[in-house]
Amino acid sequence: MSETIKLLIVDDHPVFRRGLREIIEENESLEIVGEASNGAEGLELAAKLQPDIVVVDVDMPELNGLDMARQLRKILSTSQVVFLTMYKDEDVFNAAIDLGVRGYVLKENAGEDIIEALLIVAEGETFFSSTMGAIGQRREDRVQALLLSKPNLDQLTPSEKRILKLIADDHTSKEIAYLLKISAKTVENHRLNICNKLHIHGSHGLLKFAFDHKSCL
Repeated sequence: MSETIKLLIVDDHPVFRRGLREIIEENESLEIVGEASNGAEGLELAAKLQPDIVVVDVDMPELNGLDMARQLRKILSTSQVVFLTMYKDEDVFNAAIDLGVRGYVLKENAGEDIIEALLIVAEGETFFSSTMGAIGQRREDRVQALLLSKPNLDQLTPSEKRILKLIADDHTSKEIAYLLKISAKTVENHRLNICNKLHIHGSHGLLKFAFDHKSCL
């Protein structure tokens, strides 16, 4: 990561962006290289500017924060994502973390939390607003429970494990074939073998298994 942490701000409220800029510019380690008012514009700017961290709102026109984070992960894996949102909803939080979002800051805590969150995420760690602590703990408890009940993935070949991880990362069979430089038919054969070995029924069952056991892969 560069000496100055380059940031892209994506939020559809210009007044909020202005206030956020004022807070961030007080820290010399942080540099805002661009702003966007919706997720689609944010994706374009991210590809062009390649920021270290993208600060994203959840509820935005054209492309919401979750969809933007999902697409950003595919086109620019080097950028970390921090959600800055009013949502305290557990489902939104879990969906964000499943997508690899490294920071979850509530707008009501932005003044106190955002600088610390950005600096911590820049170091490769995660940051959640303290209000989200109970939700974060419940998630951690579920992860630990899954680890204790970890299925026998050792019976899968390296190729099957790689494909299962890509499924967990929300890639389609066509995308997996492209990434691994194999045919779509080969991907489907691997998917079938995974299902047979792990006693999973159907493509929906495989997708759910991959998502549920993502932390084990």
